[in-house]
Amino acid sequence: MERPRNPLARRRLLKTAAALPAVLLAGSAGPAFAGRAETRRRPDADWVPAAPGNYTVANRPREYPVDFVVIHVTQETYADTLGIFQNPAKKVSAHYVVRSADGHVAQCVREADVAWHAGNWDYNTRSIGIEHEGWVDQPEYFTDELYSASAALTAAVCDSYAVPRTRAHIIGHHEVPGATHTDPGPLWDWDRYIELVQAA
Repeated sequence: MERPRNPLARRRLLKTAAALPAVLLAGSAGPAFAGRAETRRRPDADWVPAAPGNYTVANRPREYPVDFVVIHVTQETYADTLGIFQNPAKKVSAHYVVRSADGHVAQCVREADVAWHAGNWDYNTRSIGIEHEGWVDQPEYFTDELYSASAALTAAVCDSYAVPRTRAHIIGHHEVPGATHTDPGPLWDWDRYIELVQAA
């Protein structure tokens, strides 16, 4: 014989069940989970994800501290750079790409994850990589808009992880130990860039 159903009890049970996952997630993961969600992406950047095989999923800064921002120049167009990061055969990525013409920013890898940009695993784990559209020998790509948008992004990244806004912690790809690259090159205006980062 079937027991009579109590619609109020059923409604209460469904409400409790619906609330349960949020309570469990908040209770079990705590601040680390909140930080991971927060570092998924920056609201002022377009999300253009790299292929999953072009970076390492991680839980930074819990798993690895973030100590540096590494400045790159793409040696490609903005669109081609995004295409390279989305090609799983390339095995390369950066967290961000800044467009020359207008300073538009795309995010390709969550900050919590390890992008493959520095050519040095230790530096990859401890840095955020920012690519800038252009070529090292063509300074016309280093526009006011690019410098300004990149500096604001770097300042925000530094503030998120308590990275000093100094030249010792904001480095060029060529300064990574073992680097075979020369970017951002001698035409990148480091004095201007660090001033903009510090003023942001």
